[in-house]
Amino acid sequence: MSAFAPLRALAAALALGLALPACATPAAPAAPAAPETSPELRFVTCPVYRNTDAGRKSGCWLADSPEDGLRYDVTRSPTKPDWNRAVLVEGRVSAGQADTCGGIVLEPVRVSVLAQACPRAMLPAQGYPGVRFQLPARNIRPIHEPREQPARPYAERTFGVWFDHGRDFIVYQLSDYFTHMASLYALDIDASRVEITGWSVTTPETVSGHVLVEDAMLARRRADAVANWLRMMGVPAERIVVKVAHDGSTSTLEGSDGLLSPSRRRVEVRVIP
Repeated sequence: MSAFAPLRALAAALALGLALPACATPAAPAAPAAPETSPELRFVTCPVYRNTDAGRKSGCWLADSPEDGLRYDVTRSPTKPDWNRAVLVEGRVSAGQADTCGGIVLEPVRVSVLAQACPRAMLPAQGYPGVRFQLPARNIRPIHEPREQPARPYAERTFGVWFDHGRDFIVYQLSDYFTHMASLYALDIDASRVEITGWSVTTPETVSGHVLVEDAMLARRRADAVANWLRMMGVPAERIVVKVAHDGSTSTLEGSDGLLSPSRRRVEVRVIP
C-alpha cells in the first residue's frame, strides 16, 4: 500500500464534503509543551489548506505527520505548499504560538514541494482566524534606499543561500534576501574575490517511507543561479569563482534558523576583501 493512501483517503473525503468519523475530525490535537529547543521534525505528507480570512494571504497550510499522527501548521514556511503535490516538511514546534489555524505551529519551518501527486484538500475556517499577513524582515529593499556601509577594515564574510529539496529556485523572502545581501556586500567593499560553493544531498534518505535524493548536478545549478545574480548586480565576473560539493556538513550561517537538514541544501558565498 502507498504511504500516501490514508492521507489520500482523508483528503478525498474533505474535498467531497463527506462526514468524517470522530477520529478524523479536522480539529488539531493539543500541542505538547515545547522545550526551549524542540526536536527537529521531518516528514512527507499531503498538505491541507484551511480557507481562513484575516485579510490578504491569511489562509492556513496544514500538514498531518505520518510519524506521530499530529497535525502541524506550516503556514510560516517561506515556500508554500502546492495542494496538488506531496510536501517535505522540516521544522521545529514553536513555543508560545497561538493556534490560529488548527495545527501545532512549526516555526522555523521549511516546506519543499515534491513530485508525488496528492488530491486537493480544503477545510473551511471552522472558527480559526488564520494568520494575518505581515511583511517579513527578510525582504529586499530598493537598491536606491540609503543603507549602512561596512566599516573598515573590511572583513571577510560568508553568506548562506538556502534551497528547497530538489530545487535550484531562489526562494522568495529567504534565498533572494541572502543572495542580495551577499551582492551588496561584495559591491560595497569592492571584493577582490567571491567564492561560490553549491551543495546537494546525493546520498539517499528515507523519510516517511519515501526515498529522497538529489542530483549531483544540482549543486552546480544552485551555485550558478547565485553567481548569475551577483553578476547581474554588477559584481565583476572575473572575480567570481564557482565550486561544487556534495553531502556536506550542516551549517549554522544566518538564515539556517537552526534547522540542520535543510541547511545541507545550500550555496555559500564567501566574500573576500
